[in-house]
Amino acid sequence: MLGGESVERAEETSVEVRRRLPRRVYERELFQLQAELVKLQEWVRAEGARLVVVFEGRDAAGKGSTIKRVAEYLNPRVARIVALPAPSERARSQWYFQRYVEQLPAAGEMVLFDRSWYNRAGVEYVMGFCTQREYRLFLRQCPVFERLLVEDGLLLRKYWFSISQVEQERRLRKRVDDPMRRWKLSPIDLESVSRWQEYSRARDEMLAATDTPEAPWYLVESEDKRRGRINMIAHLLSSVPYYEVPRPQVDLPARQQPGDYERPSRENYTYVPDHAASL
Repeated sequence: MLGGESVERAEETSVEVRRRLPRRVYERELFQLQAELVKLQEWVRAEGARLVVVFEGRDAAGKGSTIKRVAEYLNPRVARIVALPAPSERARSQWYFQRYVEQLPAAGEMVLFDRSWYNRAGVEYVMGFCTQREYRLFLRQCPVFERLLVEDGLLLRKYWFSISQVEQERRLRKRVDDPMRRWKLSPIDLESVSRWQEYSRARDEMLAATDTPEAPWYLVESEDKRRGRINMIAHLLSSVPYYEVPRPQVDLPARQQPGDYERPSRENYTYVPDHAASL
């Protein structure tokens, strides 16, 4: 089980300077892992499995970019990314887990949660968006909720992305300075800098309460985003007993001949201007 002290040591370890994974090595390994993810997807579909992957962690720790690489070659009809907005008034009156239950996969589906029900143990608790009673109730109910999911046959994998305080601030400053990424910077992200210790305590309490044998947490050191992505995907693949599903041979049919059909003149249509020609 993960304790607060061990997690703190993990984040301290991530501060140590390590050689960044070379891009050529990273891209070669990533492509091979993505090919395996496609095989995993086909296994999920063929076996009627239900797979949920939870991505949590520090702000700017690389969760979103990792999800992007995981889903890059997957069929969106099989693998869905779920990133829920703030709950509506109606949702707030429901059982807390209810709106997440609605997003769980059916047979033959994968769901990637870009943040999940663990919002209550993190941002909601630290920012005061929930009461102490709601927070404590969550910590008691969450292990039971996840145990029920696993007992029903759902494959649940939970990953916490960890970075140092210095690296988090560096990445957030890059968002401030980059107009193409500034949209990623929210007031909540800014609060994560000034409330670092509060988030640390909340994380430690969350891990202590919800790191269970049925649904363990796996920590991803993400000081180097490339290493973090490779390590997380490789672990996910190693944790599921998938196999390559035989695919039928596909032969393209012969092209249909035009016969007596004559296409209308191009002048009848409005085409997009050739902007590329001006480059």
